[in-house]
Amino acid sequence: MRERQQPLDTAPPGKISRDTINPEVRQETPLRMNDQNSFPEFYANLPCILGEGAVIERLRRDGQELDPYLVNSAFIYEESKRAALETICRQYLDIGCGFDLPLLLSTPTWRASQERIAAAGYAGVDLNGDNVRFLRALQKTYGRYGEKVIICGLMSCRGDAYAPGEALTAGEAEQFHAWQAGKLAAAGVDFLLASTLPALGEATGLASALAGTGKPYVISFVVRPEGTLLDGTPLKEALASIDASVTPRPWAYMINCTHASFARSALTHATNSSALVRQRIIGLLANTAAYSPEELDNSSCLVEEEPELFGSSVAALHHELGLKILGGCCGTDDRHIRSLAAQLAKGGR
Repeated sequence: MRERQQPLDTAPPGKISRDTINPEVRQETPLRMNDQNSFPEFYANLPCILGEGAVIERLRRDGQELDPYLVNSAFIYEESKRAALETICRQYLDIGCGFDLPLLLSTPTWRASQERIAAAGYAGVDLNGDNVRFLRALQKTYGRYGEKVIICGLMSCRGDAYAPGEALTAGEAEQFHAWQAGKLAAAGVDFLLASTLPALGEATGLASALAGTGKPYVISFVVRPEGTLLDGTPLKEALASIDASVTPRPWAYMINCTHASFARSALTHATNSSALVRQRIIGLLANTAAYSPEELDNSSCLVEEEPELFGSSVAALHHELGLKILGGCCGTDDRHIRSLAAQLAKGGR
């Protein structure tokens, strides 16, 4: 474990104290959605929501060094890294504002579990809460458009998101993830999102941990074209199992880190999907490469899809399958999200 040499409230040279993120927002800014039903109600009255594009991958592409434990979760405490993170977030905010589309932003907390925070030397720091406040501060700078920005608290599995064999059991997962879920909920996110999940067992335990917060929550899987999770569980069985075993059940489900063509194939699979699956899965954060997780892991270079093709293929899922939250994952940047926004603004409102 790396030990921090400075007290938690004192930033060393070149660092930003966790209390200087935006004290005014931290203490005084009211949340736009102030009860657990407000986001579902907001969602119900919208034809579509624009999702952000890649963040972590873009930081890596731009030469930013990612923390081996926290990835980008501690970027907000270092001036240059916080600026790089803010630049990407503002690109997506500017696109949403320019097209007047509601925008979903996720907190930079994909790897901010209690275990990883301690291993990185940040024990005692409200890292999850500070990342929520970081996004709330950005949201506030967009005035009235900021009221259309939804902030979700992002979580994921404990291990490799592409390795279902590493997944926790349901019981282990509920215990492991409850701490982070509580921190994000307490900081006032609009809903909780557990993403890039490869296996049913850990997804079930994660759902239980999220359900315990009282916040609306969404479970998002990586899927194969044949309509299964990476562990081989058919989509219709995975959703039925979680819905039956967790109370309250997930507000909805999504797919992420999956190419649009794979998602379409999975959702329309004659055996492993169903009408109920297509009703319960409401969104896609899509990759630009039609690669399996194994192929993505072994790829030595970025595989990009032309922004126009990405935008049209992802937006088509709004019209064909009724998906309402649409954005990007691996390989995407502001060009892809701008193209998608143009398509949604033109035909999805």
